[in-house]
Amino acid sequence: MSDIRLIMVGAVIMFVGFMLGSMANSNYAQFAVQQQNFDECFDYSSGVAVHVKCSEKSHDYMLYLALSIGLLGAGGVVIYKGIRGKWDHDVKDSEMVGPKNP
Repeated sequence: MSDIRLIMVGAVIMFVGFMLGSMANSNYAQFAVQQQNFDECFDYSSGVAVHVKCSEKSHDYMLYLALSIGLLGAGGVVIYKGIRGKWDHDVKDSEMVGPKNP
């Protein structure tokens, strides 16, 4: 029997990784298109075109991507440990809680 708590924690970590990656992609997609087509980037989030450096925005995007991939990898490792681990099997008889089997 596997430790369901580790599997649940791993699933939550992977979900956060997917959410972070999708939110970062939606925020930085416009800068990637501007950099490929125009070589100049403008931020329109305030309603006025503000000139920003394309290299800084792509660097920020790569940091979010690395964090997202790191979270996905960590969640995968935690899920693997939960499925493969012997966390529930290594409990000593004196540490068990609940009804005792005769």
